[in-house]
Amino acid sequence: MTPLERKTVSLALANRFADAAIASCHAIGREAVVAIVDRGGNLITLPRGDDIGPHNSVAAQRKAFTALSTKSSTAALAERAATDPTSRNLLTIPELLLLGGGIPLRVGNEVIGGIGVAGSGGAANDERCATDAIAQVLVPAGERR
Repeated sequence: MTPLERKTVSLALANRFADAAIASCHAIGREAVVAIVDRGGNLITLPRGDDIGPHNSVAAQRKAFTALSTKSSTAALAERAATDPTSRNLLTIPELLLLGGGIPLRVGNEVIGGIGVAGSGGAANDERCATDAIAQVLVPAGERR
């Protein structure tokens, strides 16, 4: 038997994602907390901006876990639960948080972790900061704008 080989998020990579997300939030005049989880759902890093309420740390971690676990953005899941009667049961799973700001971290077609942003003034801001961070960290330097 051959052991499985899988990519995951290292501490260095998690910190790059978190720094990029916080910088993106700062660019729109907001603070935030950012959670990065590895492919097993384990919390890697959780930096928090000044004056962010403690509930946002839990929310960010749950968003990151939800995105990893479902391999979907939390905003898309929230929309699906609101519009598809067969998906409403997602709201009953306590570990999941269906609120924008969580995005799976992918390398190719492989999900290697999740990012969750909370506390930046709403789900749209949270989603923007997470998306910007992914674009900044995972897009090759030669392709960046």
